[in-house]
Amino acid sequence: MFNFDDASQKSKEAMEGMLKGYSDMAKGFQAIAAETSDYSRRSYQDMASFMESLVSARSLDQAYQLQTNYMKSSYDALVAETTKLSELYADLTKFAYKSHETVVPVVSKPAVAAEAA
Repeated sequence: MFNFDDASQKSKEAMEGMLKGYSDMAKGFQAIAAETSDYSRRSYQDMASFMESLVSARSLDQAYQLQTNYMKSSYDALVAETTKLSELYADLTKFAYKSHETVVPVVSKPAVAAEAA
């Protein structure tokens, strides 16, 4: 027989699991946004200091060397940032999967039991 108290309890557990999952997702998106913002700030500062150095270059060879160094460091920073962001996105995906992994069995057990009865 269908027990409303059990159904209410399972519904409450499922809702709490979903809210925790959404909270974890929001934290993940906040971490990604913060990291992207920090990278943008660092990139802008690096470009500004490069432009100051380039303007003060005394020869074409010095300007070429400054530009080469800036491009190398800029590329290395981009690769590092991309790696960091891909790890954050992977963590976000794990959180999303984990939240559904805990909710589905809680919701489906009463339904399976009701069908069997």
